Amino acid sequence: MKSLLHILHLEDNPHDAALVQATLKSAGIAHEMTTVQNRADFIAALECARIDLVLSGHSRSDCNGLDAIRFVRQRWPELPLILVAGALGEEQAIDLLKSGATDYVVKDRLLRLAPAVRRAMQEVESRADHRRLEAKFIEAQKMEVIGQFAAGIAHDFNNMLGVIMGNLNFIATDIDQASPLQEFTEEIRLAVERASGLTRQLLVFSRKQTVQPVVLDLNDTIHTLGKMLRRLIGENIVLKHLPGPGIGRIKADPGYVSQLLMNLVVNARDAMPHGGQITITTENVVFEGDSVRPPAPANPGQYVALVVTDTGHGMSEEVKRHVFEPFFTTKPAGRGTGLGLSTCHSIVQQSGGHIAVESEPGLGASFKIYFPRVDQQLAVVAEAAPNVPPPRGVETVLIVEDEPSLRNLARRILLAQGYEVLSAANGLEALRVVNEHTSSTIQLVVTDVVMPEMGGKAMADWLKTTYPELKILFTSGYTDEAIAHHGVLDIGMAFLPKPYTPAILARKVRELLDGETGPPYSGNRHMRLPPVPPRELKETPVLP
Repeated sequence: MKSLLHILHLEDNPHDAALVQATLKSAGIAHEMTTVQNRADFIAALECARIDLVLSGHSRSDCNGLDAIRFVRQRWPELPLILVAGALGEEQAIDLLKSGATDYVVKDRLLRLAPAVRRAMQEVESRADHRRLEAKFIEAQKMEVIGQFAAGIAHDFNNMLGVIMGNLNFIATDIDQASPLQEFTEEIRLAVERASGLTRQLLVFSRKQTVQPVVLDLNDTIHTLGKMLRRLIGENIVLKHLPGPGIGRIKADPGYVSQLLMNLVVNARDAMPHGGQITITTENVVFEGDSVRPPAPANPGQYVALVVTDTGHGMSEEVKRHVFEPFFTTKPAGRGTGLGLSTCHSIVQQSGGHIAVESEPGLGASFKIYFPRVDQQLAVVAEAAPNVPPPRGVETVLIVEDEPSLRNLARRILLAQGYEVLSAANGLEALRVVNEHTSSTIQLVVTDVVMPEMGGKAMADWLKTTYPELKILFTSGYTDEAIAHHGVLDIGMAFLPKPYTPAILARKVRELLDGETGPPYSGNRHMRLPPVPPRELKETPVLP
């Protein structure tokens, strides 16, 4: 119950009003009482004052108990109202309760008043708690729907981005470097990257992607991103990195940590349209049991703190309460998706950390992220591939893809690198191609996972029954969660997510062909695939 109740009492007998107030005071119920004696004052008090509880007599001619109940219920259906009246007949008392009275207390038994007030206020709090839980449940359902929607569009969207990205690469290669058209191709490439990044953000905050944590050093990560971060903010903003000496290691997905930093820096940039300064600091932090309270992590222990501070316009308390909610933004329409900070929140949570914000209007903002410190060796990170032409080959590769544009693109990419390329629109057609092709050795199958008639995994399993050494590269634009349902993320499976660039596809194909996984099978007329039972095809799981 609230520490101080604001009570409105409709009572024209001053003695009875004083007795009611004394009864509540003696029972230890802290309150402020407003007493009115007529209908007009009663209505005015309800509309002008903040009221937690209404007490009403019953015998007034201009506003009896039933009138008070009806008026209150019409305007404030959740406001508790207790009748404090003389002796009432049983039927009359039941009618008043049916009309909406919370309870009634007979004047000559005021000892019941305090328990009735406490019970009424507990019911109010219980209903409020129920509404809060219901709102959270609805919000959770909404987020689940958004997550399902994000997963549903990811496949088609990534296919389209892959087609744009691949064909753009061919165009850019054929255009002279001095041509003004290069500027336009670069703009298209940046737009594709932004679109791909938006898809990743949707999947991150809806937790539809699998986190792949490794042990890393935050200072190294920030240093590696330095040039990219400076390109994001513009020349009117100063970016400072103050690395803490001897900071500990953390275990997190390096791609997600990079995205976290870029989102925070972009958010800080947008808060400083006329310029300013962004400072990124790192340090070791230890939280003891008695010092763990917001905005610190909930659990005591050793952490590595990443702090991104700006000198922008800051945030109000109301904005801070909603700042990590998906799709919440203070930016003008068309200027922001509202996913940046919610994505940061999801990334930190998935890494087992904690994120908080400190800000005041006009005084900038400071986002503090705490990653649990780990005592493990740094992961060996492969260096970025040099800017050299993609590797070539002469082997025979089968492309299995139900999207015609993407199938033709993958075929063109590998043909340009010297491979002999076969293609099929689904798993069933691919089995026929394998059966009929005898002129050369098929050494690798690059296949989409989810396709009509027969999916990539079912096709691969069928091929493996006859050709156990065949190399398979799975590729998909679906979320990791959906792909895992098909068993493609099992250990040992080669997987390439969409969208991919021509260079990435060429390198991945060459990597698998050069791997020591045994000789590929040889196509010949004496090693044909067994017939595929139609019933088994119908039972092959296919995502909608």
